[in-house]
Amino acid sequence: MSAKSAINKAVFTPHDEKMLAAVQVKRRTKKKIPFLATGGQGDYMTFICLSVTNKKPSHVSITKVKQFPGSSSFAKRSMWTIDQLRQVNGCDPNKDCPEFDLAFDNAFDQWVAGSAGEKCTFIQILHHTCQRYSSQSKPEFVNCQSKLLGDDETVDSVVFRCKVFLSRMRKEVVLNSRRQGRRLLLEGNSILHSAADSVTSAVQKASQALNERGERLSRAEEKTGEMKNSAEQFSVTAHKRGHVRRKGEKRHLPVQYRGRTRCLMSTRDGWMQHRDSPHCLSPSNSNPG
Repeated sequence: MSAKSAINKAVFTPHDEKMLAAVQVKRRTKKKIPFLATGGQGDYMTFICLSVTNKKPSHVSITKVKQFPGSSSFAKRSMWTIDQLRQVNGCDPNKDCPEFDLAFDNAFDQWVAGSAGEKCTFIQILHHTCQRYSSQSKPEFVNCQSKLLGDDETVDSVVFRCKVFLSRMRKEVVLNSRRQGRRLLLEGNSILHSAADSVTSAVQKASQALNERGERLSRAEEKTGEMKNSAEQFSVTAHKRGHVRRKGEKRHLPVQYRGRTRCLMSTRDGWMQHRDSPHCLSPSNSNPG
C-alpha cells in the first residue's frame, strides 16, 4: 500500500472524508525550532493533503500530515478550510518546478515537492476544487502555468461528458441485469411448470390406478357375497334333504289292510308303490269288521 493510500485509510476515512490529492513536501527554508523541541529537520515526512467530506454540504480542508521515523502511523498537525486559503504561488510560470507556496489567513509556508509532476498534479486538483467548492472569494493562483489552471468551462465540459458516459454505462448495466434476470426468471418458471405438470400427471395416474383397483375389489367383494349366499342356500337345501332321508329310514308306516296290520317298506319309493296297488286301502276309507 502506498503512503497516500495509507494516509487516506488512517486519517480521512474514519472521519467520513475522502482524500482528493496529496503531495509529499519539505520546507525550502529552515523553520525556527523551539529550545525544548526534539528532533530536527528531516526527521519526519510531511504531506499536504486535500480532502472533502462525504456528507452534504461538502466541506473541503487542507491538512498537514506527518509521519515520524520508526512509526507506521500518521498524525494531523495543521488544518485549514479552503475558504482560509488566500494565495497559491507556483514560483515559475514558464517551466515545471517542484517549488510552491501556500498562504492562509494565519500562516505562510514555502514548500518543495518530491517532484515537479507531484506539485503540478496537486496544484491542478487544488485549483479545480477551489473553483467548485469555495463559497467566499476564491484564492489567487499566481506564477502557475496555464496548463495547470486550464479552462474551467473545458474542465466542466469534460466532467459533464464523463458523468453522461458513466450514467449511460450504468443504465446499460442495469438493463442487461434486468434482461438476464427476466430470462432466468422465465427459465425458472418454465422448469417449475414442467415439474408441476409432471407431478400432476403422476398424481392423476396414481389416482386412476387406485380407482381401478377399488372397482376390482368391489367386484370381487360382490362375487364373494354371491358365492357365499349360494353356498349357504346349498347348505340349507342339503341339510333339509338329509333330514328327510334320515326320517324315512327310521320310521315305519302302519297301514290297516282288511282289518290286519302290515308293515310296508320304510322308504318313500316302497310306500308309493304300495299305495298305487289295488289291494291298498286308505286308512280314512276303511271300516273295521
